[in-house]
Amino acid sequence: MAELNWKGVYPAVLTPFKENGEIDFDMFAKNTEAQIKAGVHGIIIAGSLGDAAVLDTDEKFELLTFARQLIAGRIPVILNIAENTTKNAVNFAIKAKELGADGLMLLPPMRYRADDREVVTYFKAVAHATDLPILIYNNPVDYSVFVSTDMFDELKDCPTIVAVKESTRDLTNITRMKNKFGDRFHILGGVDTISLESLVVGADGWVFGLVDAFPNETVAMYNHAVNGDYEKALEIYRWFMPLLELDIHPKLIQYIKLAATAEGISTPYLRAPRLPLVGEEAERINQVIADGIASRPQLN
Repeated sequence: MAELNWKGVYPAVLTPFKENGEIDFDMFAKNTEAQIKAGVHGIIIAGSLGDAAVLDTDEKFELLTFARQLIAGRIPVILNIAENTTKNAVNFAIKAKELGADGLMLLPPMRYRADDREVVTYFKAVAHATDLPILIYNNPVDYSVFVSTDMFDELKDCPTIVAVKESTRDLTNITRMKNKFGDRFHILGGVDTISLESLVVGADGWVFGLVDAFPNETVAMYNHAVNGDYEKALEIYRWFMPLLELDIHPKLIQYIKLAATAEGISTPYLRAPRLPLVGEEAERINQVIADGIASRPQLN
């Protein structure tokens, strides 16, 4: 198993499809190799950006098995858990360990909007069922559940809960977490458009979206920032921003697949109910992507 230290750049990898809707494993491999070559620190499979909502359980485990064989320990492989019931989430975590996952990302229960007590109990049940390290996904914008510092206070004694994907879009929440828990939880910024700022206030790294299309620029920006060269990091960040804004839209999968397709490391194909872009929206997004590619900065 690869060492997982929850620092650095972790792509929420796309799941490319063929035109007939089947998973395109060859393109998945091509994108994954591009990520590894760029220097990412791990990958997250079957997350929100990875089409978790339209993958069945067998497909998620098939992706995990394929990724493990492809990567062969070069970087950690983290599998996302997005289940409706506690029983299913526990069984999913157990199976993920059997198939060789290095870690887990854990969302609150899907569909049912659980209250704080129910969410904490759900997280604890999964945490107690596995010895894999767990990244809690805190995204109230998309999933209507805010994992508060009081809730993390109840989770801090679970040794397998070690990190949080901070997607509240409130940078001050990183400071609250640091003030209350110190280094108890690793924090990964989960919103591309405030990624650089998140490092400044204490994040250990990122779970990133546009890295799926632009791995070299993403890793270079991170490395410049952690090495204290914010002038170079800002140069990349300012160029990147129109592209990063593709990550904060309900159609982020369509948008980022188009960007990665333009770079030759994805396909544009979708599973319904998502549909391809048309008309003005398609023209606008493709222009943002083309402008970004045409003006990309020199990396050094």
